[in-house]
Amino acid sequence: PITVKKALSRVQGVSKVSVSYEKKEATVMYDDEKTAVEALTKATGAAGYPSKLKGGVKQ
Repeated sequence: PITVKKALSRVQGVSKVSVSYEKKEATVMYDDEKTAVEALTKATGAAGYPSKLKGGVKQ
């Protein structure tokens, strides 16, 4: 939901967030020199939506 998108957008280093309600997943573009996956999962968990890394593509 929008709560997840807002929570992820507030993490330092995040540049883009896309959330699919149907798939129950979010795609996040971030600078790995400014943040880490742990900060992203902590942000969604604090918003009431626990998450985990599904797969990643480094660009």
